[in-house]
Amino acid sequence: MQRHRITVIGGGFAGLTAAITAAEAGAEVTLHEAHHTLGGRARTAEGPYRTNEGPHALYRRGPHWTWLAQRGLLGPLAPLPTREAARFRFHHAGALRRTPPLRFLRHTLRTAEQAPVDSDFRTWATRVAGPEAAAQAAAYSGVALFHHDPGALSARFVQERLHRAAALPPEARYVRGGWGRLVERMAARARELGVRIETKSRLTELPLTDGPVVVATSLAAASGLLGDASLRGEGGRTVLLDLALRTRKGDPFVVSDLDAPGWIERFTAQDPSLAPAGEQLIQAQLPIAPPSSASSSASKADGVTHAERLLDLGFPGWREREVWRREAVSSGRTGALDRPGTTWRDRPAIDRGDGVYLVGDEVAAPGVLSEVSFTSAVEAVSLALRARRLDLKSA
Repeated sequence: MQRHRITVIGGGFAGLTAAITAAEAGAEVTLHEAHHTLGGRARTAEGPYRTNEGPHALYRRGPHWTWLAQRGLLGPLAPLPTREAARFRFHHAGALRRTPPLRFLRHTLRTAEQAPVDSDFRTWATRVAGPEAAAQAAAYSGVALFHHDPGALSARFVQERLHRAAALPPEARYVRGGWGRLVERMAARARELGVRIETKSRLTELPLTDGPVVVATSLAAASGLLGDASLRGEGGRTVLLDLALRTRKGDPFVVSDLDAPGWIERFTAQDPSLAPAGEQLIQAQLPIAPPSSASSSASKADGVTHAERLLDLGFPGWREREVWRREAVSSGRTGALDRPGTTWRDRPAIDRGDGVYLVGDEVAAPGVLSEVSFTSAVEAVSLALRARRLDLKSA
């Protein structure tokens, strides 16, 4: 029987998942990546400070965890720093504390009532736990949302991410050496299966092919490829601050801001390989509002100022210990956001018709963060192969 041919555009996590899934099903796969390296937003910086574009974690209850483990692709994971976990700090009312407020803790761990889809999180959580706990829970959920106002989003959407982020024992696991290592293993697996990977292959239109095409790019890039101006997502806008500090005993593992969305994590606490010996790598994410009358540089400065206030409280003498810094703003690159009255089913459909399929973290697929990319990629390949078999059968 003639092998199915599938073209994948985009070599990030979604594109590699689609390519591997299709090749395992016996398809002949060609993957196009515009850059000279694979990975997309899952790239890890080269050099002494191995940073990602914001925190990148795998959640153990997610579908891609099992899929990666079955294929031996998880690789070494950074162990949970049990001793360091005691250095988890919460910023509340201008001070750091070792434990969160009790009402906040009860609310984040409660599972008795499922939040409604058609209400915003702030309104629902205020009714359930009171305004103060609602505001704190919304701020804490920013670690999985990258949004400056989680309280305005769908209550069901925020609740799911809040429970996953606050689960005990923690669900999040980190790939040792950064997500670039995971990308390398996935790319090796794809090549073993015969996937043809073409880097520095930027496509400005859909290729002429007799097989299905899986578009695994951002919605903005997909909009141009498909000629569909309606493909627009709503992602958060976040200041990313990466710091390397000379090691000091007693620095916290995490500082979570409960007054406004903001998160600082010392990633070398669990994976010392991310920075040179004697140094520690700290990554902060500070969601900021979309630009209005203020300039984007001022908004970025606001995020950096927010981070530095938290650093002053949690990392004494950090300014004198700083040996490296990088600042960036990530806009619309942190996954889909569901407004009240909408769910993942209301996002852009995977099947675009005419043998074209759209995958990524902003399309109509369930899951949290990278789980959406994974689920959509597997679903797209399943739909493509099913449609292809029906076409061949009827021909």
